[in-house]
Amino acid sequence: MINPGQPTIRLRSTSETVPRLPRALGRASSRFAGATPPCPAMPTAAFRRLLTVVFAILAGLLLSSCGINTIPTYEQQAKAAWSNVLNQYQRRADLIPNLVETVKGYAKQEQTVLTQVVEARAKATQTTLPSDILTDPEKFKQFQEAQGQLGASLGRLTSITENYPDLKSNQNFLALQSQLEGTENRIAVARRDYIEAVRQYNTELATFPGRFWAWLLYSSNKPMPTFTIEEEKMKTPEVKFN
Repeated sequence: MINPGQPTIRLRSTSETVPRLPRALGRASSRFAGATPPCPAMPTAAFRRLLTVVFAILAGLLLSSCGINTIPTYEQQAKAAWSNVLNQYQRRADLIPNLVETVKGYAKQEQTVLTQVVEARAKATQTTLPSDILTDPEKFKQFQEAQGQLGASLGRLTSITENYPDLKSNQNFLALQSQLEGTENRIAVARRDYIEAVRQYNTELATFPGRFWAWLLYSSNKPMPTFTIEEEKMKTPEVKFN
């Protein structure tokens, strides 16, 4: 029997505690889930683009080391050397009119030689250079012959000046002669550089790995012609003793 003045203890029924178990389990599972590391995310579009750029750069460096750019590089070097040759030939052509006028004032009787020089200059400068001259050996040969004729005419013009002391002492003639000699030296150097550049280019087209790259990427590139030595200069000079 319970005494009214004695404190009582109330017990919760099982039905009251059972519904609270799922909430407790839910809170525990959420804390556990927060403690676990998240799954790695898939690469983003920006990251994939970065990988593509890096791969392209590495591929380009690899191909460059294999000689993929050697043919176009040598081709541009040969074309630059050819431009220098043309520049020096034009420099020589520009000196001729003043030289002819100076000689004419002292050696009018040498009209034949003067005419040959003027005509040779006209032929060498009025010839329109075709765009494919560096890939057409025949057109290149015609250009070389025209320049060779001009050089031979200038040689004859210079030789006749030995017969005219007054002309040899003329200051204008001496200046022109000096410029002409310097230009001939520049032409020789420019031709030598062109020959070497063409040798490298043609060798690359004919040897491995350049031959492979030419077949794969540069099928339109053809060997370039080069300068040859005139037959007259290759002949052994005759020495006669009187």
